[in-house]
Amino acid sequence: MTVKLTTMSVLSGVKEYTLMALGMFMYAFGWIGCVMPAGGMGGGAAGLAMLLSHIIPFLSIGELVFIINGILLIFGGFIVGWNFGIKTIYCICVLSVAMDVVENMIPTDMMLELTSSIDSQDLLLVLLGAILCGGGIALSFQQGGSTGGTDIVAMIINKYHRVSYGRILISSDLFIIGSSLFFATDFASGMAMVIYGYIMVTVVGYTVDLIMAGNQQSSQVFIVCKDYRAMADMIVNRAHRGATVIDAKGWYSQQDTKIVMVVCRKRDASQLLKMAKEVDPQAFITVGSVMGVYGKGFDALNKV
Repeated sequence: MTVKLTTMSVLSGVKEYTLMALGMFMYAFGWIGCVMPAGGMGGGAAGLAMLLSHIIPFLSIGELVFIINGILLIFGGFIVGWNFGIKTIYCICVLSVAMDVVENMIPTDMMLELTSSIDSQDLLLVLLGAILCGGGIALSFQQGGSTGGTDIVAMIINKYHRVSYGRILISSDLFIIGSSLFFATDFASGMAMVIYGYIMVTVVGYTVDLIMAGNQQSSQVFIVCKDYRAMADMIVNRAHRGATVIDAKGWYSQQDTKIVMVVCRKRDASQLLKMAKEVDPQAFITVGSVMGVYGKGFDALNKV
């Protein structure tokens, strides 16, 4: 039994590190093969490396990414503690190598030639690069890895100031992308680079969220109605979902009431709302998106 568990854990580890490496190569190709040839820009350590490449041209993008992340890791280690994890360090190292490999093995103008007959070629390449980068990041996240960069900056700032994690990431990306104006050959190309950079950050974030949620995106529905029993019975017997009845009090009316809560797949939400309308056309209903649902009928908790 012990040998079996050890074998399974080794195979699981090999799978995780292989997928993280694949994600980093996707990220590297998105940057080197698509975004940079199109004159695009982005945030994070890779975006900062692009800016520094104008000042330190004798270092490759991969080497600059490694140096930036290495410095951030050292500062972060002394300030917030050495708790980054081996997977984060692994991803940073693989990403740096992947960027150099892609830069040396793939012709710079390969994607430009392949898309030369397509309108809005540069925009298309930036979008493609952003999707590849987002997919690579999500693949790494799913295995417990991280690309470092501005994530470490956010950890350092949060050590002393209680600022939203997302706000720090967005602000740092906006600053890095906006700074590219100072390195452009002219104002028009600089503005194009900045606009492409903001598009890239948006698409990368959306792609990561979409892949992390996957096909298991769910909706959480709260229903306030007069006949909560009939509503709960409809959900269980007709919609074939579980329902939870929550005690509540309407503060405006000062009356006790019941809230029927149900969690369902997004694709089932519209049908559930139609059924709820049949039971009580005057029902008050809210629908919210849920990023992860674990338990019977949904994802197993051991997948977390």
